[in-house]
Amino acid sequence: MNLFPFPLVNLARTVLSVSELNSSTKQFLEQNIPLLWVKGEISNLKCYQSGHWYFSLKDAGAQIRCVLFSHKHQYLDWQPKDGMQVEVLALVTLYEPRGDFQLNVETMRRTGLGELFEAFEKLKAKLDKAGLFNPAKKKLLPAFPKQVGIITSLDTAALRDVLSILQRRMPSLPVILYPALVQGKTAAGLITAAIATANQRAECDVLIICRGGGSIEDLWAFNEEIVARAIAASTIPVISGVGHETDFTIADFAADVRVPTPTAAAEMVSKDHKELIQHLNALQRRLARAMLHRVESSMQQIDILSHRLIYPGDRIHQQSIHLHHLQDRLINTYNHQLERKQWKLFEFNQRLVAASPNIARIEEQQKELAARFHSAYIRYFEILSVKLQHMQAQLSHLNPQSVLERGYSITYTSQNTIIQDSKQIHGGDRIQVKFAHGMCEADVTKTKSS
Repeated sequence: MNLFPFPLVNLARTVLSVSELNSSTKQFLEQNIPLLWVKGEISNLKCYQSGHWYFSLKDAGAQIRCVLFSHKHQYLDWQPKDGMQVEVLALVTLYEPRGDFQLNVETMRRTGLGELFEAFEKLKAKLDKAGLFNPAKKKLLPAFPKQVGIITSLDTAALRDVLSILQRRMPSLPVILYPALVQGKTAAGLITAAIATANQRAECDVLIICRGGGSIEDLWAFNEEIVARAIAASTIPVISGVGHETDFTIADFAADVRVPTPTAAAEMVSKDHKELIQHLNALQRRLARAMLHRVESSMQQIDILSHRLIYPGDRIHQQSIHLHHLQDRLINTYNHQLERKQWKLFEFNQRLVAASPNIARIEEQQKELAARFHSAYIRYFEILSVKLQHMQAQLSHLNPQSVLERGYSITYTSQNTIIQDSKQIHGGDRIQVKFAHGMCEADVTKTKSS
């Protein structure tokens, strides 16, 4: 399969311009070589005003030009320098104007970080599968620790920041330091031993493991398996305050609580004593108000009970008065109901009287209606008789027989069609003539138009 935009078999006969060759070669490289990692040493690093970086990547046997554009290197948290061993993720391409073979770099990391990240992810997956990160196993932090333990190096700025926060927020809170290196090859073992010592002595309610920010190599002690297992096995709740907010270590996942910074861990375990005093004062005021309200409520209840506590004779007298009052109400209600029923009965009687029929009057009305009906009936039939006579006279005038009686006749063709025009017949046709009494047949000898 030909991957070039021009036929390879005809290269000997085809003459390409330099631009065509470079363009086709660039297209071939970019379409057929995927993004890949390349490692080497930085040399001739130049930072232009545009913000783009140009450098060469070399090893003992070769070198290649590289470019890292400004919108891609702005996310790097370190500054590359000549002589650094790095690994770049890049696209193999060709710079057409000069025909230079080069790498367009997408991102860059220091050599070895790839292995560290791979080891980080591998250990994280292993410990997660083992259940060390299970949220159900996380221990709750005490609301008011009696004593706090701190595992860190004695000469770190992070320790000074934590102690300063604790002194400012809760001066009375005791602090026990468990010194341990937090960087280097022996740091993981020392951190693990400090966790074991704190659990064995059981002096603290909560442990803070803290260290300031740094590179992944600087923080690698907190990515060791022995540290993660020691944190997960701790009977004392552990807070991980390692690095900055964007830094994550295996210790963060194994700890009961992860905070973004060491100072955040100090704030989490210590309550602000000023806020506590204000809160206690507020609670004291609420308690005083509640006690006063309770006393006043009890006094009012006593007054109510003493008012209800009366002499039995007076109570019987009051009940007797109440009984007479109820009796009067019952009698009044009964009389009122009886009066309503009587008025209702009277109303029904009036309606019944009004609705009673007057037979004599109804008979009189019936006779009068019968007489009026008989008169109307006779008058109606007289009108109908006059109309009938008039219609008979009109019908008589329109009757063809009456016309024939006056001497006229009706002539038909042999097909019984009435002849109204001499043009309907011709000489030799047979016709029929109808008279008032009888009819005859005749032959036409001649026709004449009027």
